[in-house]
Amino acid sequence: MERKIVSFLQKWKNDIIRKPLVIYGPKQIGKTFTVLEFGKNEYKNVVYFNTTNYAKLLDIFKSEKSIDKIIVNLSVLSLETILPNDTLIVFDNVNDIDIIKGIKLFGNSNNQYHIIVITSRRENLSEFKGVELQFKAMYELDFEEYLWARGEKQLANLIRDSFQKRKTCPFHQVALDLFHEYLMVGGFPEIVTSYLNGFNENQINALKQKIMDAYIKEIAFNKNLIDIPRGIEVLSSIPDQLRKENKKFQYGLIGYGHRAKEYESSINYLVSNQIVCRSYKITTIKSPLSSCREEESFKLYLLDDGLLYSLLNMNIKDITKDDNLRETLYENHIAKTLIEAGYSLYYYQSQGKAEVNFVIQNRMGQIVPIEITTKLMSKAKSLSVLMKKFTVQEGYRVTENNFSTKKDIRYLPIYAIFCLNDNKI
Repeated sequence: MERKIVSFLQKWKNDIIRKPLVIYGPKQIGKTFTVLEFGKNEYKNVVYFNTTNYAKLLDIFKSEKSIDKIIVNLSVLSLETILPNDTLIVFDNVNDIDIIKGIKLFGNSNNQYHIIVITSRRENLSEFKGVELQFKAMYELDFEEYLWARGEKQLANLIRDSFQKRKTCPFHQVALDLFHEYLMVGGFPEIVTSYLNGFNENQINALKQKIMDAYIKEIAFNKNLIDIPRGIEVLSSIPDQLRKENKKFQYGLIGYGHRAKEYESSINYLVSNQIVCRSYKITTIKSPLSSCREEESFKLYLLDDGLLYSLLNMNIKDITKDDNLRETLYENHIAKTLIEAGYSLYYYQSQGKAEVNFVIQNRMGQIVPIEITTKLMSKAKSLSVLMKKFTVQEGYRVTENNFSTKKDIRYLPIYAIFCLNDNKI
């Protein structure tokens, strides 16, 4: 299964100032498989360590402070010869700071050993930080990667070409139908592979439940025991939060009398570990957008469309017939895709009822508003009002129609959200 991160890994391998690489991301998204497949294709051999309950490995990093001695001990422990520049060393499920301290030795000077660290707990990165390491986030398959897995790479290229050249996509309906399929399946590699191999809906739902159980288990690693049930409550409430017309997170949906302060730590834990993503409310537009956000007003989204699809108890007919549910999935998809592209999320709401679903700011400082316009919102005017009020140069309306441009607004089909990255807007 082709993944976008592989091109990054190839550049990392050839970098003359290469550092040990920490790949972080949620569980079950294919981190380990992708790294091992990369090692198999790019190196003479791969030496793999699963650090979970591996006392001997921990002893090596605690006792040895020399790169040469560490390599000798790792070779003995793995029963593999570690070759300079020709062996990929992989440390999986890393959560121990002592292991990271030992790995950092390889980043203090140019060396010939290629090391990748894999972790699913993003909160660890605050302890792992340092100039000796390089970091890279990884997520589940986006829609473009899903098309690749389906053998539709030419269609993916046509969508990108249409976006870049501002022209209509010749296979618009095909792309839209496949996108609706993606919303049902989601981007977890195991589920994608199973679906493409003919698994039925009940089997797919069983796999999704297994992944949800893994995320709930991940919440149990929270150091504050009180926040564990609260985190599960927040996660479980998200489908109902997003089903509302006003999708702002409301603590009352969790239970009567619950207060924001009680759940602040739990929500931060879910966000920091990439289990959910958060979009803050803003009522004005200025740079940087972070200076405008209202800390107490936000929306939460799931980082996989397929999980949300199942938690909403949807079937494939609902995507085409239920405008409310379809719009909910669209909004969640845009949120998680923008997060994967590295953006911070905001939504604009005026003192009246005007709301623009997303406002982002790229590395060049350009502010870009994004409004969803479905059948239910075919006469939406919030985007135009925002752009005029705050002198924003260009905005996007996400629709179910083909690519087009009217004045300063680009109309983008929902399936083309993956084109919105810093290199393209």
